[in-house]
Amino acid sequence: MKALILAGTQEDCPLSKVHANKALIKIHGREMINYIIDALRNLDIIDTVAVVGPTQELLPIKNQADVIVNGESSMTANILKGVEIFSDDDMILISTSDIPMITSEAIGDFVEKSLILDADFCYPIVPKEENENKYPGVKRTYVKIKDGTFTGGNMVLVKAGTVKRCVKKAEAFMSYRKKPWKLAGILGINFVIKLLMGTLTIKQLEDRVSDLFGIKARAVICPYPEIGTDVDKDSDLELAARVLS
Repeated sequence: MKALILAGTQEDCPLSKVHANKALIKIHGREMINYIIDALRNLDIIDTVAVVGPTQELLPIKNQADVIVNGESSMTANILKGVEIFSDDDMILISTSDIPMITSEAIGDFVEKSLILDADFCYPIVPKEENENKYPGVKRTYVKIKDGTFTGGNMVLVKAGTVKRCVKKAEAFMSYRKKPWKLAGILGINFVIKLLMGTLTIKQLEDRVSDLFGIKARAVICPYPEIGTDVDKDSDLELAARVLS
């Protein structure tokens, strides 16, 4: 299995005042992205770790990744550039570069549950209670549905060919990944109503996404909050420093 870490420059990130590229912010003397690379390398199922982002900015980690693909500022463009180095049949674990608390155990749990589903696209969702138990007081974006209240993860497992076919259409989904009401709007008014009423089910969401993109999409409930706890602001950076100390 291949892994692709997105490490493009994020100019709208509050932490850009610390470093132009958030992936390179240091925690205990190590670039944030290196914690993610380590977690991936400790898994036997991962044979390639690729990073996509501005190659000049990523020079400090050039010896850590197997491949560094020169990327752009757009997440969609970077995903496309990254998956182009793989064959259509390859399963790609795509991760953001700002989840330094991620562990091999968490990744392995998500991948194992995903592979059983034999889907084209798998997305992790974390129950609110799991997040609050492990990281009390940390604010995350939650969606309440019939099956429970969840926050989304920062990692997906997807076939490379699926990405190449669907990434342009999925651009709005990615841009609204932290704006659940707008995301529901793309899915249709019935979903907006069900979401507002808290009656939407995971299966209904899976079926709708599968129909829209012509793929088999599945949500994977993960008990590991670190898969959905990214570093976006100073308080997140402080949390990561405590956890990784």
